[in-house]
Amino acid sequence: MSESHTPVFRRAVVALAGEPGDERIVRLVSELARPIHGELAAVHVVEVGWSLPLDADIAGRSEEVQRILDNAESVAEESKVRLESVLLQARDVGAALVDEATERQADLLVLGLPYRKRFGGDFAIGRTIPYVLKNAPCAVWVVREPIPEDQP
Repeated sequence: MSESHTPVFRRAVVALAGEPGDERIVRLVSELARPIHGELAAVHVVEVGWSLPLDADIAGRSEEVQRILDNAESVAEESKVRLESVLLQARDVGAALVDEATERQADLLVLGLPYRKRFGGDFAIGRTIPYVLKNAPCAVWVVREPIPEDQP
């Protein structure tokens, strides 16, 4: 029996959170995209509070935001994959990611999940990932960071 190698995706949106796990997920998706010449968009969403107008230039002057996008481009470049970096300002990160995936007709949306515990020891997943899992028009991969070695 012959084995078929169907591409996992043609277009992927990778969510960047400015966390250490960003590099891991960009590298993972880049390595998968290279042999199939997949299209990648790395998206960083800056959440704008309701007290400010949505078009307030919050992220445009931020060196931290530019560093996040530049790092993603560098990681993809190491894998010899073209990656478009996108900066968005929105009221809600999850909704912005779903909208971007829809607009790009993405087959895949990838998010990182840092390993965090709230007070009391419960594992915290936040509100963005549940929103994306419920509303994304495509496959969603959640890549959780390893449990830190100093955790019990």
